[in-house]
Amino acid sequence: MKKTKIIAEIGPNHNGKIYLAKKLIREAKKAGADYVKFQTFITEDIIIEKAKKAKYQINKNNKNETQFSMLKKLELSQSDFKILQKYCKKIDIKFLSTAFDLKSLNFIDSLKPDYFKIPSGEITNLQLIKEITKLKRKIILSTGMSTLKEVDNTFRFLIKHGVSRNDITILHCNTEYPTPMEDVNLNVLKTFQQKFKTEVGYSDHTKGTDVSIAAVAFGASIIEKHFTLDRKMSGPDHKASLNPMEFTSMVNSIRNIESALGGFIKKPTKSEKKNINIARKSIYALHKINKGEKFTIKNLCIKRPGNGLSPTKWFTTLGKFSKKKYLKDELI
Repeated sequence: MKKTKIIAEIGPNHNGKIYLAKKLIREAKKAGADYVKFQTFITEDIIIEKAKKAKYQINKNNKNETQFSMLKKLELSQSDFKILQKYCKKIDIKFLSTAFDLKSLNFIDSLKPDYFKIPSGEITNLQLIKEITKLKRKIILSTGMSTLKEVDNTFRFLIKHGVSRNDITILHCNTEYPTPMEDVNLNVLKTFQQKFKTEVGYSDHTKGTDVSIAAVAFGASIIEKHFTLDRKMSGPDHKASLNPMEFTSMVNSIRNIESALGGFIKKPTKSEKKNINIARKSIYALHKINKGEKFTIKNLCIKRPGNGLSPTKWFTTLGKFSKKKYLKDELI
């Protein structure tokens, strides 16, 4: 059974506080996540000071706040991330962080993560992507807001610069928080599988857990879901996140789906073999049949249990002659 990698996307939900980040890591571990993922950036290097916030990032308490000011409050230092990675090792959960600028990328590389993630907003940032290709790590490519052509261009760029398709996982994603159900388009996972012949996954911004669970049935090998302690906390991503209880439920459901998917060969399973004779039927004598009497629909019937002549032989049995005497309900 192939195990889905489940990422608890903490992102900025630590609200700039290291103690909250540690608590989120602990809760993600308890909930069954395989990875926690943060966001590493130097605010001055990724955004101009007057950039506006996305609509979902605005609330009544911060109407006039710029995206720059918001991100600056959520920025963690390199020493903070070293502490967090060390804490992840201590409690045995894997650490990831998305780098949004070149300095942050080089720093995260020094922490030796399993994956580098190219976030949806950076899929056209070939400068950053080229540097990622030099680091020789597995890559997660998120595709929110992208056309298939843009995904193809970036995929080809990765391959051109020496990345094996076996080291790329393409995440289907919709970058609206929360994502409306009619905009999910899970069938895109099949499109990605057919076109790129690589691993696929889903970065989920919908409410609840249904879509993440369904994505596993569609072949997702990675599920990424935003994670918070409480959706009522202040901050841009809390409202579109799962709390610990919900995340635990999602993980349990995904593990059940993994088991349920099973193999591709249709055959009786070990658990149901004992029911075959009970549920199926056999050919029986409808009433007393004498030796030499012809078998007809008037003296034969089909009943349970199925431990005798199979009803698949019904039409070849009709018209033959009995070689012995049968009593009512005796197996033919």
